[in-house]
Amino acid sequence: MMDIHQILKQLPHRYPFLLVDRVLELDKGKSIKALKNVSINEPFFGGHFPHRPVMPGVLMLEAMAQAAALLAFDTVGVALDDKTVYYFAGIDGARFKRPVEPGDQLVMDVALERMKSGIFKFKGCARVGTELACEAELMCTMRTIA
Repeated sequence: MMDIHQILKQLPHRYPFLLVDRVLELDKGKSIKALKNVSINEPFFGGHFPHRPVMPGVLMLEAMAQAAALLAFDTVGVALDDKTVYYFAGIDGARFKRPVEPGDQLVMDVALERMKSGIFKFKGCARVGTELACEAELMCTMRTIA
């Protein structure tokens, strides 16, 4: 379990781009379950779409990637610093099954499938209640910058 204060210490993202509000479960080296509370106050809803607010699919993928980053940092025992960045390296098989709207709670389940040569491969899905909203394979990498 991780609250927002612990998440802020681990992830470099800040409003309006921090998309993980709480970690519900963390199984070191294996999986994470994280939560994003979707509010009408999200800045993207003003334009996506004014007549029917829907969370953009790419932001669901980003939320899963942020959860994956928390799992990766915990797995390798790395604390975030100004010299480390965590990037997307690829997204495969992304599918969107249900719109995510204001008032929804997006629960992300992300499992680490493998770690090789600094590349992490994850399988993720995001649900609202019992309904699948989004699923994808995510590849991410950590890099040290000068």
